[in-house]
Amino acid sequence: MADENQHYQWCIIGAGVAGIAAVGKLLDSGIHGSRILWVDDQFKVGDIGTKWHSVPSNTKVELFIRFLKECDSFQFNKRSNTFFIEKLKPDETCQLKHIADPLQWVSDCVLKEITTVKGIASHLKVKNHCWEISTSEGNFKSSNVILAIGGEPNSLEYNNLTEISLKDALDYEKVKLACDGAKSVAVFGSSHSAMIIVRNLVELNLPRIVNFYLEPLKFAQPMENWTLFDNTGLKGSTAHWARKNINGNLPENLYRYPATDENINNHLYSCEKVIYATGFSARKIKVAELADLKHNVTNGIIAPGLFGFGIAFPEHVVDPFGYKEVNVGMWKFMAYINRVLPLWLRYGL
Repeated sequence: MADENQHYQWCIIGAGVAGIAAVGKLLDSGIHGSRILWVDDQFKVGDIGTKWHSVPSNTKVELFIRFLKECDSFQFNKRSNTFFIEKLKPDETCQLKHIADPLQWVSDCVLKEITTVKGIASHLKVKNHCWEISTSEGNFKSSNVILAIGGEPNSLEYNNLTEISLKDALDYEKVKLACDGAKSVAVFGSSHSAMIIVRNLVELNLPRIVNFYLEPLKFAQPMENWTLFDNTGLKGSTAHWARKNINGNLPENLYRYPATDENINNHLYSCEKVIYATGFSARKIKVAELADLKHNVTNGIIAPGLFGFGIAFPEHVVDPFGYKEVNVGMWKFMAYINRVLPLWLRYGL
């Protein structure tokens, strides 16, 4: 049980993929479990464990397995059971539910080694040369804090339209129920998520699907030792479908328009429902004396002893041709913390 009188060395807020990686790497670096405080309201692998089970990932199975085996503290190589994901082809993609189960197993393992608070962290401030973390279960002190708080889907909020949540839109059975009786549905976006949604709607045989986009589709293209559009390009089964049905023969019930004001005014308001697949924004947490939680996009530093990690505070990368992308993905988070943790261990208050 967490002790409000104890001064912890590290506090991790959030127990999704990034939070799990952070805890694993801290333990592997020699930080004793009694000096690590982990805060989350569920400890159910974040959104992957609670929202996105039915979503086809754009990550190869082999990279998921590498993540699970990366930290000695995960003890994945010592388990007696076998997970379904280990039976899949390493070079193919899979639904996120297949990685959620082993991630929960790993999370449960490290939970036994550290101190936890099952609650919501709402506020941070520097006090007496350490960070004070206000949670629904009390106030705790830590020299360093890693914010792995995740993100919420963006919403464009056009008036007088019924919005279908991204969570439901990405699940075929749920979007089927949400679209029951609808004759026309709009989808904003051209990302991996947007194309999954468009595919779901096409396969539901809705009379009219309108897709607004800002740029042409991108497809991830493996090169000699890097991947073009690795973060923004379509991959796996979603890429195959888009090549055939978007860049090939457009389905008769699908209409695509650049997202100009003219096109939106002409085609959006005849739709009954709308889905926004337009990215994520960091979940909110207040930090005293900071007007905005901006992180250094190359090393994750927000302030001395305060670090951002995961989809809420992603690394920015540049490919060999100078194209800039936000670097997001399970194995990418692990590779990133391998690089920045030695810096974080030194950059305290």
